[in-house]
Amino acid sequence: QVQLVESGGGLVQAGGSLRLSCAASGGTLSQYSMDWFRQAPGKEREFVARIVWSGSSTYYADSVKGRFTISRDNAKRTGYLQMNSLKPEDTAVYYCAARRLGVSSYEYWGQGTQVTVSS
Repeated sequence: QVQLVESGGGLVQAGGSLRLSCAASGGTLSQYSMDWFRQAPGKEREFVARIVWSGSSTYYADSVKGRFTISRDNAKRTGYLQMNSLKPEDTAVYYCAARRLGVSSYEYWGQGTQVTVSS
């Protein structure tokens, strides 16, 4: 059973940066994409970014495109979300999730890490 653990959240001023990590343990994520989602208070959880297993393709929500960068190190079984030029509207709990190639549902979720951006 794979476990995902996020880290790197915190409080930052608008315009600042944070790097989130998502460490996998307990199994392999071979052929899994790694995605990031976020959920702000009172709002639905929303997709932020995705990176495929090989790292050759990435996808971003329009709201973060050009500011966030997703990456992964399969040898370390860790994914990353570099967040630059943060805005107060980026405040949310950020979750990583893993989805097997060809499967529509997410098999593994992390517990989330809080990101708070002050104005």
